[in-house]
Amino acid sequence: MNDVVPVPGAELAGSAAEWTERYGRVLMNTFGTPRRVLVRGEGVHVWDADGRRYTDLLGGIAVNVLGHAHPTLTAAVCAQLGTLGHVSNFFTSPQQVALAERLVALAGGDHESRVFFANSGTEANEAAFKIARRTGRPRVLALEGAFHGRTMGALALTHKAAYREPFEPLPGGVEFVPFGDAAALEAAMGDDVAAIVLEPVQGEAGVRPLPPGFLAHARALADRHGALLVLDEVQTGVGRTGAWFAHQLPELGGGVRPDVVTLAKGLGGGIPIGAVVALSGRAAALLGPGQHGTTFGGNPVATVAALATIGVIERDGLLGRVRDLGDRLRAALRDVTPLVAEVRGAGLLIAIELGAPVAARVADDALAAGWIVNPVTPSTLRLAPPLILTWEQVSGFVDWLAGLPADQLLNEGGA
Repeated sequence: MNDVVPVPGAELAGSAAEWTERYGRVLMNTFGTPRRVLVRGEGVHVWDADGRRYTDLLGGIAVNVLGHAHPTLTAAVCAQLGTLGHVSNFFTSPQQVALAERLVALAGGDHESRVFFANSGTEANEAAFKIARRTGRPRVLALEGAFHGRTMGALALTHKAAYREPFEPLPGGVEFVPFGDAAALEAAMGDDVAAIVLEPVQGEAGVRPLPPGFLAHARALADRHGALLVLDEVQTGVGRTGAWFAHQLPELGGGVRPDVVTLAKGLGGGIPIGAVVALSGRAAALLGPGQHGTTFGGNPVATVAALATIGVIERDGLLGRVRDLGDRLRAALRDVTPLVAEVRGAGLLIAIELGAPVAARVADDALAAGWIVNPVTPSTLRLAPPLILTWEQVSGFVDWLAGLPADQLLNEGGA
């Protein structure tokens, strides 16, 4: 009865090579060999098991919006876990209700809007898919290049064949329309379409913003045919683009009001949480008792983490910082080296399109130099850093990129 439970500490020591070898013996090979073994983070920096420091320009793939070990988020989570950690969905908590109210307000909802909490982006999109199914209509339209998750329903909405084909047959009724082609979307529409599902900025396809006016056109088509407009803001929400939601940016959506918005990634600042915000009363009422659920969704720890994250973004004026720094960083990257063919994105979701398919090589070199970036396509580097990033912290990456042997890389890549 008096046995002391050991707190993880000394037994977690070891070199990166040792941990990588142990990883290979116990973890499923779904991600390949880990690039590094990370043991600590602070702000925009992380350290690996061998003591090397890196500037994190990926933010856990757009998750760590407040960076690592943010004191406000850490205090909120620790305090909540010391009071009430989990209650199941037979009960609620003040944190859950308060977060739902905040999300409805931030998304421009009203008294008919409702929220469902999940644990991840793919789960949020699964719920949105089920909402679409509840209309009784058989067809759902998505875009070529779309990525909405890897669980079976969300995977049906995801376009990439390499993700889909090993798991077919997938849930049916999903059709893919060419990216950004308003005429093709209109031609595909009909009164049997349940929903149009879109990312305002396609992340996995290489950070591709929808063309100006496309969301407004999709909204008009959905209204004309009685379909739902579902926006996947899993990667772009919670301030990533300089607005609470990317569809609120004038250049992307302006005044467009979707029926459903899905969120995750940055919402909890690193604590797993997803959300479905059904803005229209019609969408909000389609799922009834027993038709969907989750054990962990909206638990007190996750919801207080999200409340703290939203609070810090507001308190510290991070939306304005994201817009300003994103504009400055994209402008600097455009002119930094002949290796860069194009720079795309919004806020601090940025694609560096290279003039040759050498993104993996450049990302490897960046990691060796202490910069974490993501080769999201063969020719594209994705940046999604913490929103607390400063120019002083990222300007060194611009300088590093300028120092690469551009002609050599372009020649090696066959440009």
